[in-house]
Amino acid sequence: MQKRRRFKQQLTLQERLTAWSKEVLDQAAKLPPGPERDALIKKARQADVACHLDEWAHSPELQLPV
Repeated sequence: MQKRRRFKQQLTLQERLTAWSKEVLDQAAKLPPGPERDALIKKARQADVACHLDEWAHSPELQLPV
């Protein structure tokens, strides 16, 4: 049986999602309007929502998502 390669993440999930979202939005800003740009913007929004859900899930009060 093979051993699983493991490594510790240097950044939190929120930090990685935020950085990736900004990077994708920058790429989308360079593209002309069209389906490729729309897809990148959609992925950035999904990453933003995932960041907010992770924040909500780890909050001490577990408030409803906004």
